Amino acid sequence: MPNMTLKLSRDAFGRLQLADIRAMEEPVVPVRAFPLAAPWEGISLVGADGHERRWIVHLDDLDEPSRALILEDLGARELIPEIRRIVAVSTFSTPSTWTVETDRGTTDLLLRAEDDLRRLPDNGLLVASGSGLHFLIRDRNALDKASRKFLDRFL
Repeated sequence: MPNMTLKLSRDAFGRLQLADIRAMEEPVVPVRAFPLAAPWEGISLVGADGHERRWIVHLDDLDEPSRALILEDLGARELIPEIRRIVAVSTFSTPSTWTVETDRGTTDLLLRAEDDLRRLPDNGLLVASGSGLHFLIRDRNALDKASRKFLDRFL
């Protein structure tokens, strides 16, 4: 049950606006504190000066219109492709080029070191590629058997 109401809207340029108690609006940007470990918790609305305007403990605390606006803004800024399958690896030592199927298509990524695989809660992994892009494996146990075998060689 929502217990927090924010007065959020979009301006003529599509920017998220937060109205304060005096009905003065200012642009804000939502920022997740824990984007992978707890994506629905700990959202900060940050003003143009970089200072926090509002802290949202959990997105479920918001009314539906406010939650939808914040999720829309977050979705437009965040790009973390989710690995669905590891197709091939060039070598079982690093550096290694991986061919992976993601929710955005098939691509190659360079795993420079084993440290580029970071464990997340609930059997998740964050894979840092050599290009600086991060990939998410939401649950490594949910991958197919071949993908899990590839991962086991690096973990």
